[in-house]
Amino acid sequence: MANIVAIVGRPNVGKSTFFNRLIEERKAIEDNVSGVTRDRHYGHAQWGGKFFSVIDTGGYVTGSDDVFEAEIRKQVKLAIEEANVILFVVDCLDGLTDLDKEFANELRSTKKPIFIVANKADSPEKSLLAAEFYGLGLGDNEVFPIAAVSGSGTGDLLDEVIKHFPDAGEEDPDAGIPKIAILGRPNVGKSSFLNALLGKERSIVTDEAGTTRDAIHTRYKLYGKDFIITDTAGIRKKAKVKEDIEFYSVMRSLRTLEDSDVLIIMVDATRGFESQDMNLINLGIKNNKGIMIMVNKWDLIEKDHKTMDKIKKDMLEKLGENRWIPIIFTSVLTKQRIFQAIELAVRVFENKTRKVPTSKLNELILPEIENYPPPAYKGKYIKIKYITQLPTKNPVFAFFCNLPQYIKGPYTRFLENRLRENFDFEGVPIKITYKKK
Repeated sequence: MANIVAIVGRPNVGKSTFFNRLIEERKAIEDNVSGVTRDRHYGHAQWGGKFFSVIDTGGYVTGSDDVFEAEIRKQVKLAIEEANVILFVVDCLDGLTDLDKEFANELRSTKKPIFIVANKADSPEKSLLAAEFYGLGLGDNEVFPIAAVSGSGTGDLLDEVIKHFPDAGEEDPDAGIPKIAILGRPNVGKSSFLNALLGKERSIVTDEAGTTRDAIHTRYKLYGKDFIITDTAGIRKKAKVKEDIEFYSVMRSLRTLEDSDVLIIMVDATRGFESQDMNLINLGIKNNKGIMIMVNKWDLIEKDHKTMDKIKKDMLEKLGENRWIPIIFTSVLTKQRIFQAIELAVRVFENKTRKVPTSKLNELILPEIENYPPPAYKGKYIKIKYITQLPTKNPVFAFFCNLPQYIKGPYTRFLENRLRENFDFEGVPIKITYKKK
């Protein structure tokens, strides 16, 4: 997609509020605390018949030794390089600050069109204050007073912005693309995994838990396969979440889980498989998602030739009936098996969307049923006559029989196991339904 707009500026001027206004959903976390947004954040918008991508960025601060602010500066520069049009957001209420002037100096070297967006101009009197920003002297650019909260003034701005787009753009460039989410507890290596795959710093990485706050979406291509991979904030137990920002981060992560096709549940090898990891898996099963477990930091474990098998066996015992979930051991730091991990995630998606022909189903499963029919109930014999896969997003199989109400849970598990033995549904929850025939 050729049309890309970057929203940039110093902290706490309303960039994320403006981003959410443009994409018409509350995707980025908004808070009065400065520095909430850290990574580049993408969304899609439309105006005047043209479609474009929008990049939200963290607040740009110069001359700071803070580890996060240094990383945010890198993310902002990457967004500026990527964009066709730059929206430099300033604050009408605060007026022209030294930080605005310093950032304007950073922008002078770019040849791309820059629009000065004076936010928080929610009354005619405040709009007059926007004239002060002509003092930035960024070319011949007009200053556009807007109110991101209400949307006032954004129409005039966008009318000018879309004149710089080379084409109409795509309506939704991500439609139909598999969505893979990386989930797990804080500090297990989710952002490092994404950066290692991409070969660049897509997400900010530090040793501090809670570095990632928003869900970071990235379009990725590997071995000819196209998909969207999403880095999420670490999810802790509810009782340990104290700050509003972390609460919203966790909510974004859970929403990403619901919107994704495949979940990579990342586990810290040094801590082992914990109850919170199992909670995420159960939530994924409840939402009919493809699931795999990625045990990271494998390089930190003292091991011999039996260690992996032993840990895998212990994890499968904890999974119980969900032993169909594949497990892979990786080290993001040494890049050990990270590409096999993403290949496994793509394979799980293929299993999730697999359609088994009805003739093949009946040919392979009906003989199994004849050898081990459902137990009789109160002297009544249950006869399964026909099987078909329903046209749903997730694997759902309908078994047609004379007395569907008498088939119990253990026999349903038997049928699920036979389906898994005959067809590759690794990493995918299967649903079985019975219909009267």
